[in-house]
Amino acid sequence: MNQFSTFMAEDRRLVILRVLTELPAYRTNSFLLQTLLSKWGHDPSSDQVKTDLTFLQEQGLVTIEIVESVYIATLTTRGADVAAGRITNPGVKRPGA
Repeated sequence: MNQFSTFMAEDRRLVILRVLTELPAYRTNSFLLQTLLSKWGHDPSSDQVKTDLTFLQEQGLVTIEIVESVYIATLTTRGADVAAGRITNPGVKRPGA
């Protein structure tokens, strides 16, 4: 991955976490996330969103429930801390950086 691609992936992951902090029950599905990301300057494919969600789950920042081919992501406490900039996580942009 080149430097720009890495930057975009890290920013997209931060945006996912921030979007989840604003939603009821801190959860949503991958299709809605894809739409919401476009409002934040990203235009990811559904595969990119699912890959990012998988990465975030591996880091303990979200949990994922898969229903058919739809990923349903729920923010964890650690994910909320990363979104707010209280802690950092490799692979996720720090807010304001």
